Amino acid sequence: MSVTTWMAIGVFAAVYVLIATEWVHRVAAALGGAVLMLVIGATDAEHAFFSEHAGIDWNVIFLLLGMMLIVAVLKRTGVFEYIAIRAAQLAGGRPYRLMVLLILATGVLSPWLDNVTTVLLIAPVTILVCRRLGLPVVPYLIAEVMACNIGGAATLIGDPPNIMIGSRANLSFNDFLIHMTPIVVVLMGVLILMSRLLFRSAFQEDPERAAAVAELDARGAIKDMRLLVVCGVVLVAVMTGFVLHTTLHLEPSVVAISGGLILLAASRLSPGEVVKDVEWETLAFFTGLFVMVGAMVQTGVIGDLGKAAAEATGGDLLPTSMALVFGSVVPSAVIDNIPFVASVSPIVAEIVASSGGSEKAEMLWWSFALGADLGGNATIIASSANVVVVGLAEREGHHISFWQFSRYGLIVTAVTVSLAGLYVWLRYFVLA
Repeated sequence: MSVTTWMAIGVFAAVYVLIATEWVHRVAAALGGAVLMLVIGATDAEHAFFSEHAGIDWNVIFLLLGMMLIVAVLKRTGVFEYIAIRAAQLAGGRPYRLMVLLILATGVLSPWLDNVTTVLLIAPVTILVCRRLGLPVVPYLIAEVMACNIGGAATLIGDPPNIMIGSRANLSFNDFLIHMTPIVVVLMGVLILMSRLLFRSAFQEDPERAAAVAELDARGAIKDMRLLVVCGVVLVAVMTGFVLHTTLHLEPSVVAISGGLILLAASRLSPGEVVKDVEWETLAFFTGLFVMVGAMVQTGVIGDLGKAAAEATGGDLLPTSMALVFGSVVPSAVIDNIPFVASVSPIVAEIVASSGGSEKAEMLWWSFALGADLGGNATIIASSANVVVVGLAEREGHHISFWQFSRYGLIVTAVTVSLAGLYVWLRYFVLA
């Protein structure tokens, strides 16, 4: 490897340490790392700003921005407060039952929306309902984003890596339903059971608060019915656009930013006030992270890791599938799983093609998708949804540290990935 490549690895490692230890704010660390990658020549302006595979993913940035605008307007209707009250009443004020309800709600939404959109809609409700019941917010947010990463693996549109894998392998929406949904349903049940133990310290019921919430009139929380109707129309249109984006030949980012700007115009609210609620720090963090990871792609580090893993298996389908399930976890945990999938999917395509492109060889794509999607639960920077939730929590005064998240995330990842590996072995090798 060249000196520049080694320097790029050093910069990336140093930034990762800074983010993990929180010696420097994560946004400053990511942006500083991006600048250093440009200075040392690991990447350049053309690749950092304009490359589809080795630069800033503007589709992700504008998807986030569009949905943040929608949520910012929606928040002013009072609907999040309404849902929070209803959720608390439905749970009867019982903390664990509430967590199960939130996990299930996330699990139902995440396969049909991308995971960032799901957490942007669910997280504000979670924060409000926890405040109403006097519960710690952080455990509920962590459980929720993990449910989102697991649930999003079920369909083609649920998680950005799935969209990239589907495009590369020419896999349909129904293909994902048939191959991914069965194990995702099992893993959601496992997460619900695990949450009872992992977050047990958060289940401290306050009978007085629960009784007070039970007496509230949820309908009184709605502040602007006209705006709520407008938001509902735009939101339904945006969700429809997400589901039909391949048919309409529109990127999800175009759908989201169009919906956000249309709603901003139709809301009659002050644009200056609305944009204050946009998570600009989160967008800046993503920008820096994309440039750094793009530099790792540009220098060939990520591609070399993928090729080494492929060569180690010798082309045998069983070890190759296990290498993809378990081997995808660590890179997905260290870097965002979106650029990782973008870099390694061509290698998986070559392996499938070298195996004759048989139907059995295509199961390697499911192994790859499971490892990359589930690896997104390991650390706060492993998936886009994690970064967004951490940013939302920090904005509301609830700090989630790198190790606080990883303490739960590594356990959930280890269990779910192990079960995914067992599923691949049983379905495609034992029962095939």
